[in-house]
Amino acid sequence: MDTMQGLRRTKYCGAFTAEDIGKEAVACGWVQKIRDKGMLVFIDLRDRTGILQLAFDDASDAKLRQKAQTVRSEFVLMAKGVIRRRESVNTEIPTGEVELYVDDLRILAKSQTPPFEITDKTNVKEELRLRYRYLDLRRSEMQHALMMRHKIVKVARDYYDENGFLEIETPNLIKSTPEGARDYLVPSRVNPGCFYALPQSPQLYKQLLMLSGYDRYMQVARCFRDEDLRADRQPEFTQIDLEMSFVDEEDVMTVNEGFIKRVFREILHVDIPTPFLRMPYAQAMERFGSDKPDTRFGLELQDLSDLLANCEFKVFRGALEGGSVRAINVKGGADKLSRKEIDKLVDFVKTYRAKGLAYTRLTAEGESSSYEKFLTPEEKAAIRERLDAQTGDVILIVADSKNQVVFDSLGALRCELARKLGLIPKGVYNFLWVTKFPLFEYSEEENRFVAKHHPFTHPALEDLDKLESDPGSCNARAYDMVLNGCEVGGGSIRIHDQELQARMFKALGLDEQTVQERFGFLMDAFKYGAPPHGGMAYGLDRLVMLMLEKDSIRDVIAFPKVQNASELMTQCPSPVEEKNLRELCIKVDLPE
Repeated sequence: MDTMQGLRRTKYCGAFTAEDIGKEAVACGWVQKIRDKGMLVFIDLRDRTGILQLAFDDASDAKLRQKAQTVRSEFVLMAKGVIRRRESVNTEIPTGEVELYVDDLRILAKSQTPPFEITDKTNVKEELRLRYRYLDLRRSEMQHALMMRHKIVKVARDYYDENGFLEIETPNLIKSTPEGARDYLVPSRVNPGCFYALPQSPQLYKQLLMLSGYDRYMQVARCFRDEDLRADRQPEFTQIDLEMSFVDEEDVMTVNEGFIKRVFREILHVDIPTPFLRMPYAQAMERFGSDKPDTRFGLELQDLSDLLANCEFKVFRGALEGGSVRAINVKGGADKLSRKEIDKLVDFVKTYRAKGLAYTRLTAEGESSSYEKFLTPEEKAAIRERLDAQTGDVILIVADSKNQVVFDSLGALRCELARKLGLIPKGVYNFLWVTKFPLFEYSEEENRFVAKHHPFTHPALEDLDKLESDPGSCNARAYDMVLNGCEVGGGSIRIHDQELQARMFKALGLDEQTVQERFGFLMDAFKYGAPPHGGMAYGLDRLVMLMLEKDSIRDVIAFPKVQNASELMTQCPSPVEEKNLRELCIKVDLPE
């Protein structure tokens, strides 16, 4: 195997231009492709910046040309020579005007035939790509995503520094305070039987930094949550985390709108208009069935409950006993949604706990409906009038005794229809703030109220008196930044008063002993003067995904986990040796 001795790279492969013609140069990289035409040999050399063609011809040294002919895909090469103009220009790549005419070729490492071709827009199964992630990361598509991620972090550090924020690290081994998602636990060797938790967020530490007088904090923070995975969620992820003192909601939102404007302008050259639209939670649910609405298309929900108050149809009547009947009108959908397609949509909404999907198709040939025969002519006409339903439209209705089921199923259905019918425009970035969230939500599993965001969120000022008497009607001083139907970041104004925090814990059903065990350090700290403060955190991975218009967060993370929280490349998690467990006083008792 050759060495680099005596040579140093002069430029990256993608950096050579016509200005370099006639200059001696050294390039390094991986072999993308070889074209052997006997006396002419061409090698496409690839690095993270692009491709440079290496050229050998009948004037080249015979041994050198023969060496080039032994090269194979993914060999690692170093080549020295002179940059010259290509005879046939390749307009598909930035370096297509030039090539390196080689007089010294070094093979630094050989490669077996890779399990898949290293090209973009590959059809290789994701499982295979993740098994050989180190090869997958050689693709320019993946490299572009990780380089964009780097640039976003740099813009964040620069922007928040210019706005007075200090980057401060908080611990990754912390106290377990189970009130939210499930913690990842780390056993302590020197304190047998005791455990650290990995942070779900730096929440309490950044609040304590405000109490300590640092006023504006930010951190690019690693966070961990032991929860089920999905396309935009991983068990370990990165947040751009921040907190500010002496602020209200508008202060936090304004400084973060500035960050988004800056990052989109500098990286995508897109001007994002500010201020963002503000939409109360209740309105978002009523119109879009989601607290993270995608506003790039219509298909808004319409409430039909009042029109059906005296309805004899038992499906609708039963739903109105605590729930609602709501609909979407798919304008012009009759030509695109056959009965067979609608049956598939019925199965789709059932995954969101809906019992079914009622429909009416209004075609030029006639009408077909699964429910109108059970309604009076007046009820049928009233529904069509409210939905502005005309020939060519399709009416889709979900009814349930639980409003959340109606919202979840129709909210997901409108997004599925938009994808299916091609209603989502490319290159459009619709930002908005969702505000006035409920402070609590009732957990049937735990039979108590739990915090909608977290237990440190400040109640709306007008709801302070209802915290004990009517917690279900209390709103929070919380806000989520939403982009194209995804939550990009979220935050709130925090509780900074010991008495109010104690009331909040009590409303959540935590007794004084539990509060002292879990949060005693925070309650003690509040005795020493905490300023009003608030903040938020961005999901960095999700932001990169949305800016690149990717479907999965895994496509913007170097080494992601899959659905069962394992990593296919290293095969983790994996068992450890018995002696390691004994050191930690741990005995594994697996279920049969």
